[in-house]
Amino acid sequence: MRTVFAVFGDPVGHSLSPAMHNAAFEALDMECTYYAFRVSREELKAALEGAKAMGFGGVNLTVPLKQEALKIVDADPLAAAIGAVNTVDFRNGMKGYNTDGIGAKLSLEEEGVDIRGSEVLIAGAGGAARAIAFQLAKDGASVTIANRTAEKAIELAADVSAVGNARGCGFENLGSLIRESDVLVNCTVLGMKPDIGGTVATAKDMHSDLTVFDIVYNPLETRLLREAKLAGAKTVTGVMMLVYQGAEAFRIWTGVRPPADVMKRAVLEGLRT
Repeated sequence: MRTVFAVFGDPVGHSLSPAMHNAAFEALDMECTYYAFRVSREELKAALEGAKAMGFGGVNLTVPLKQEALKIVDADPLAAAIGAVNTVDFRNGMKGYNTDGIGAKLSLEEEGVDIRGSEVLIAGAGGAARAIAFQLAKDGASVTIANRTAEKAIELAADVSAVGNARGCGFENLGSLIRESDVLVNCTVLGMKPDIGGTVATAKDMHSDLTVFDIVYNPLETRLLREAKLAGAKTVTGVMMLVYQGAEAFRIWTGVRPPADVMKRAVLEGLRT
């Protein structure tokens, strides 16, 4: 009998998680299957309880369910601090985790970025920015969060300061902040389809020792990453964050580290269709 895993969200039809996880299960010859189910915020509690009752191995959560899950599951300390859950494991009750920050961390480390001691500038202050800021600050980076609404960035930085060094500000001095940074992480929707011309910065703001990480993965190469290449900066695509956050969820559920290269290939194939 196959063990079922799933992603819950609304909408969820666009999710690449089924292709990514099923490719890993097949590569490892595991008797598991991963599906996508449309679940509203109001239905989440019943859906999670039903999944557990039916013997699901675990589920991922996407918008708009990540914050709602905190009311239902036993969140681990990091997920509770972030204020969002994207992974639920059913082996010991209903345990909630957030793997978005780990996905970002592993994406940067793969490109040779030493997080400890780095000056990291995060553009945006939404859910993904929150997860990444907590993770990188906890791992020893000095994090600056810049947002169009400065108050939101300052509030987030105050929360992140519980685990590490963080400050918040507006976008007015973004160029000078980038020039002082080792890593720029775009957590805004600028550059995402259909607004593929959008970018938080251009080449004139960057320097060749900078690493530019855009968590947007559609299109695969955003305008921000093209501008970074013009400046001679190192670039990291959002695909790897998607892959590594999924790989960490896979590990939590199964105790097995999946083949990231297989998962990446499945994501890239999904983006091409």
